[in-house]
Amino acid sequence: MKPQKLYSICALVAMLAAPACARAQTLTRIEESEFGKAADGATVKQFTLRNAHGMTVKVMSYGATITEVDVPDRNGAVTNVVLGVKTFDQIQRFQTAAATIGRVANRIAGARFTLDGVEYKLEANNGANTLHGGNSSFSSKVWQGEALPVQTNSASVRFTYVSKDGENGFPGTLTVHVTFTVTDDNELRLDYEATTDKATIVNLTNHGYYNLSGGGDLSAQQLWLAADHYTAADASLLPTGEIASVTNTPLDFTTPTSLTARTSQLRTYDHNFVINGGGNSLVLAARVTDTKSGRILELRTTQPGVQLYTGGRNAFCLETQHFPDSIHHTNFPSIVLRPGETFKSETLYTYSAK
Repeated sequence: MKPQKLYSICALVAMLAAPACARAQTLTRIEESEFGKAADGATVKQFTLRNAHGMTVKVMSYGATITEVDVPDRNGAVTNVVLGVKTFDQIQRFQTAAATIGRVANRIAGARFTLDGVEYKLEANNGANTLHGGNSSFSSKVWQGEALPVQTNSASVRFTYVSKDGENGFPGTLTVHVTFTVTDDNELRLDYEATTDKATIVNLTNHGYYNLSGGGDLSAQQLWLAADHYTAADASLLPTGEIASVTNTPLDFTTPTSLTARTSQLRTYDHNFVINGGGNSLVLAARVTDTKSGRILELRTTQPGVQLYTGGRNAFCLETQHFPDSIHHTNFPSIVLRPGETFKSETLYTYSAK
């Protein structure tokens, strides 16, 4: 294995007093190491980001995937709160990892769409539909990872992937950047950016599974959503186009509610919620509180929607996104991206404990 690369904040604060620099030297903000080899022989890198308060985030270049998020509880005990992998050999499909999802997250009805009068046929991997861009999508690609210059109170790594014209049936060569930043405010920020040379569709997210106790019962984890409405869906989980009220439904999380409180009504959540005031600026979309450990996760995003998913694992997903199957519903926010435009979105995870 190649030696790790260490990035110290000290070099960036050399202009400060010597004692401050000495203290900074005790914290290695970024480490870069080799994590494994992909099937095609490409090297998979892992970057470890740390802050000054015991928070550590690990991200690998395979799928631009979060493999670990270690945060303290009310007593200062640090635990990993995201389902991930310890070795590259453990990697399976995106459902088990906090991978970057694209070119289009969620479902596209009929595995096809029409844009500017041209029909594009996609891979059907969810019955007759396309889910998360197809089987061989962004989550299974080796991205190019680059540690960015360390800042006084934060550290970042940027991943880049170029999706060629026609990949999985999508038009246009799409260049995607996802930057992961850990700050001394116990924040993990994800900044997405994409450009294209031909009209296409884009909907990017991260498919992280979280459990704030590190694996305990979800009944102690209470969810609040800033969402008075959701996108109604049929039996195949395809939106009907209706924006429906959550009132008097099992989808009402406008007051904090245990994630397991309504299992008799709805065994699994797999629903897109319409964020109140979402889609224009960074707004608070969700808060999850673990009453046992005291950990709290607040989720902010510039996206208009968030998918709550609780299937298959003792964990929950909160996937910030545009609405599912938006290309087939003119009343949904558009996911069309054209040459000369830049897709940008931000999702911010803030951790605390009480």
